[in-house]
Amino acid sequence: MSLIDTHTHIFLEEFDSDRKEVINRALENGVEHCFLPNIDISTINALHNCCNSFPEVCKPLMGLHPCSVKSNYKDELEEIEKQFDKHMYFGVGEAGLDLYWDKTHFKEQVDALRVQARWAKAMDLPLILHSRDSFNELYEVIKDEQDGRLNGIFHCFTGDSEDAKRVRDLGFYMGIGGVLTFKNGGLDNKMKSMPLDGFVLETDAPYLTPAPYRGKRNEPAYTKLVAEKMSAVFDCSFEKIEEHTNVNARRIFKF
Repeated sequence: MSLIDTHTHIFLEEFDSDRKEVINRALENGVEHCFLPNIDISTINALHNCCNSFPEVCKPLMGLHPCSVKSNYKDELEEIEKQFDKHMYFGVGEAGLDLYWDKTHFKEQVDALRVQARWAKAMDLPLILHSRDSFNELYEVIKDEQDGRLNGIFHCFTGDSEDAKRVRDLGFYMGIGGVLTFKNGGLDNKMKSMPLDGFVLETDAPYLTPAPYRGKRNEPAYTKLVAEKMSAVFDCSFEKIEEHTNVNARRIFKF
């Protein structure tokens, strides 16, 4: 078994006491690669330390999370852009829009998203997108920026078949995590009418822990639970889910 967690934040302090054990549990559950999107300048060192400690498993991405976009966002972007000259990254992110927590800096979020989309195009890197309560707004920005060079993942996708078609028409994939396992989440029923070849697996650890561990810290080992649930949704073998999601992840991250 070989699984890929395309979105996890195990460099955060929630894992400081047992990060090595978390990595070992991931490997024991068949998760061989984890992609780690940055959050803001405060997490850069932790991201690098984690990836340097576990280089065979942890792959870094660099970007500015929309929830970290404040009045000083241009300074943050300037510092983050410098990192691309110092280190090798597998993608740009976590970028995007978030209208759930705070709408105060929405215009700044849009500007930061456009800047990072242009980085991705210039460097031929995938763009990892956050779209909480903002799918339509995010879609319009990415559609406007798409010139044939953009690709990546709509992280934590929870939309319907029409949304899935729009994502795929943009040349992007959909990241599926713990929400798929939520009893009343409804994503499982939506996904039944979607093509399997548009998805990748993710955890978003330490957040969005899948059943039956909801309420506890999420971790990459639980990628297996998402894959098992996806296998049930599509009424196919676990191996088919493994094959499709691995091919997609390797295509996106070029590894």
